[in-house]
Amino acid sequence: MAGHSKWANIQHRKGRQDAARSKLFSKLSKEITVAAKMGDPDPDKNPRLRLAVKEAKASSVPKDVIDRAIKKSQGGDAENYEEIRYEGYGPGGVAVIVEAMTDNRNRTASNVRSTFGKHGGNLGETGSVAFMFDRKGQVTYGPEAGDADTVMMAAIEAGAEDVESSEDGHVIWCADTDLNEVSNALEEALGESDTSKLVWRPQTTTELDLDGAEKLMKLIEALEDDDDVQNVTANFEISDDVMEKLSA
Repeated sequence: MAGHSKWANIQHRKGRQDAARSKLFSKLSKEITVAAKMGDPDPDKNPRLRLAVKEAKASSVPKDVIDRAIKKSQGGDAENYEEIRYEGYGPGGVAVIVEAMTDNRNRTASNVRSTFGKHGGNLGETGSVAFMFDRKGQVTYGPEAGDADTVMMAAIEAGAEDVESSEDGHVIWCADTDLNEVSNALEEALGESDTSKLVWRPQTTTELDLDGAEKLMKLIEALEDDDDVQNVTANFEISDDVMEKLSA
């Protein structure tokens, strides 16, 4: 889920770690299998696979699980997954993008539509909210990577577009087509990044009160619990005051 960086920390503190971890491993493994099947099974020759493996390692997916996912892509029994994007509105008028990988389009569409409806949202047509986001490459580093000036200089030299630095770390943005090159250049300058992936970056955000935030979080959690859903992005903002109440 993308939308507010602190929400991930709250999720971890609230528990459900084991179930969430297993589900995350499954989703990351699926992305690796699809990336390897669509291109070269060698990460060094397949940018999408390299990023998928990098993301899996950042999430502590064991090496044998990664290797098994790549090997699975080369077998004749590998599932044929279709990548689908769903768009709609959640509580409070928040725009939501859902990215899925499925071997059954009808099942996934039905589940996503039902989830939106049960949690006060509405599933729209493709393109109904995507215009409110930009497709970007995102590379993140912890605060130990260096101070804001150091990271900014490395990002500029790597060809990045923007950097957001805070006490929590650094978020580096680049064109979606430049992610592999920028990520490699940053690794040479700053070391291994925490994450490196393609994301939907909101052009504007909608601030939510406590009631709206609670309702939206329930929708996002329900969507992420679906095995076919890979990523959920929403253009919301939550104040520190509301965030503290959510984490209580």
